[in-house]
Amino acid sequence: MHGNEPFFTFLLTLVPLILALGAVVSARGTTARAWRIGQVTTSVSVLLAAALLALGLVHGLPALAGWWQSGVLQLTMLALANFIAFVVVRYSATYLQGEPRQRRFVTLVQALFAAVSVAVLSDHLLLFLFAWLGISLAMHQLLMFYPDRPRAALAAHKKFLFARAAELCAAAAFLILYLEHDSARISVITAAYAVPGHALTLADQVAACLIGLAALIKCAQLPLHGWLIQVVEAPTPVSATLHGGVINLGGYLLLLFSPLLLQSAPAQALVLAVAGVSSVLAALVMMIRVSVKVRLAWSTSAQMGLMLVEIALGLTELALLHLLAHSCYKAYAFLSSGEAVVEDLLRRQAPARSPSPGQWLAAFLISAALVSTVVVVARSLSDSPAFAAYSPWVLVTLALSVMLAERRSERSAGALGSFLGLAVLVVLAYVGLKTLFVTLLPATGHSVSPWADLWVSVLFVLLFAGYWLQRHGLHYRASQTLNRYCYAGFYLDEWVTRNTLKLWPHTLPGRIQAKQHHTVSRGSFQ
Repeated sequence: MHGNEPFFTFLLTLVPLILALGAVVSARGTTARAWRIGQVTTSVSVLLAAALLALGLVHGLPALAGWWQSGVLQLTMLALANFIAFVVVRYSATYLQGEPRQRRFVTLVQALFAAVSVAVLSDHLLLFLFAWLGISLAMHQLLMFYPDRPRAALAAHKKFLFARAAELCAAAAFLILYLEHDSARISVITAAYAVPGHALTLADQVAACLIGLAALIKCAQLPLHGWLIQVVEAPTPVSATLHGGVINLGGYLLLLFSPLLLQSAPAQALVLAVAGVSSVLAALVMMIRVSVKVRLAWSTSAQMGLMLVEIALGLTELALLHLLAHSCYKAYAFLSSGEAVVEDLLRRQAPARSPSPGQWLAAFLISAALVSTVVVVARSLSDSPAFAAYSPWVLVTLALSVMLAERRSERSAGALGSFLGLAVLVVLAYVGLKTLFVTLLPATGHSVSPWADLWVSVLFVLLFAGYWLQRHGLHYRASQTLNRYCYAGFYLDEWVTRNTLKLWPHTLPGRIQAKQHHTVSRGSFQ
């Protein structure tokens, strides 16, 4: 590919351009024509994005000198975003039949993913910021697809304000970095921090913390998470768009500036503390929700927190793998949420049985032995820092322990032999994919802090303890207290909503009493 940089740049430019032109044409035509245009543009854009990624991996990634970046991270995110766009448009053409404002929907989806494509390809601070703003504004309009619904309006209002706060943080950080490096090119700025022994100035530390804060807000981390739970009022394809192709951009921002973040101890501590606690609390709340879409929304908050923790630990390859898997899974989960009734009926036909203490101990010992063996072998074959952290292995061990102890429940019926085969397959797939992404992404040269690794390991143990209390210890008073707080979302969003409306009041559509704000802010269609 080297020597063909202008042609490669032209092909990259075509991806967002096709979607943008499709949005313009869709806005000016009939509803039927808008759907046809949307299906054609998303099909062409995803094929082109996939072809560019494949060509880049096979023939080498050219170093572009213009406004675009063409690294593995950028091309992977481009292919992911356009794949989600393709799936959402194809699904929505049938799902939204009979709904008003269909043409507006397909226009906004194309415009949104055109802006996403620009953001993930951008090598200029200002272009990235404007694209991020465009994504947020288009998403706001999609969230208001039903403008007469008070809950949807309140959620969109809160998201609008929080998004502006995140963009202000990012703008301030970008201004500092521009002044520090006298360059607006992102690749030039991040390359300066990739040099070993680079000493950060106070301005660098502030910029790193601001970028970390922007990512935390964009990824709906506690306590600014309520809007994500309440936007399930929007149509299901909007939720799939948000959870599969938009909310992960906070993680992309942190991955993009990981060379700076990983040299800033205050920024790492900020992300590890806020995202780590958010991930555990959101996961515990998710487990007691009844509404499928609300459960999925809480799950997204937890998964985004875990992804940010992985980046702060320096496990960028694991974070990118997590981002890809979560985006595809969550888009699928929302679009297939209509099957929840059938799944619930099947689950009721196979009620769970609580494992005995002996079964828990045996499950943990078997899982720990399996994971320890894999860790020893992996570290003997590779000296990559990616295998130096213990916390991911702690999480894998605890997850396998739960699978094994509950193997005779309705979720994982089967004999010990079949479980061991599945467990080996899961661990080997994890190691293999992790190794693959280590080879694809540039090395960070970052060594995982033992204290950070210990902190994350403790969080995983607390998550396991909370899971056990909620699922198998309901007779304990501690479990009842925990469930009460989880059911209320730890009362965090009520406080945020009340103060948000005080600082920036918003008139909701229709008539809604002030006392209903309490119910609305909990977002809980339960």
